[in-house]
Amino acid sequence: MDMPKRRRRTGFARHLKRSEHGVAIVEFALVAPIFLLMLLGIIAYGGYFWRAHSLQQVANDAARSALAGLDPTERGALARLSIAQELGPLAGLRAERAAVTVTEANEILTVTLDYDASDDAFLQFGLVPLPQKKIRRTAAIRLAGL
Repeated sequence: MDMPKRRRRTGFARHLKRSEHGVAIVEFALVAPIFLLMLLGIIAYGGYFWRAHSLQQVANDAARSALAGLDPTERGALARLSIAQELGPLAGLRAERAAVTVTEANEILTVTLDYDASDDAFLQFGLVPLPQKKIRRTAAIRLAGL
């Protein structure tokens, strides 16, 4: 009677060593946190790059539209108007968060756009190191001749 129990125990232990039931769950438990952290990082940086690229395009368009002005004051007003009109339709960007600086020096007009992205959902993940929450983009264009 003692012998069959022992055989059953060793047979069961051997069966457990060869059994692969539950392996996928254990592997997923090991890999899932790293995978989710990478996924959150991709989403956060993707959102940041989307915002930064959109702001660069707005600054470029503002510098181009400012060329129509006859004097520095009018050029500055045209650049600010262009930025206010373009930031509204872009998803997630708000004109009241943008600070615009228009300068002229040596026949070059420079439009600098500082955007406060501290409330953006993409930059709220605390698990991954993120870029700065202030996004600065600059566009420069020559005012006279080639």
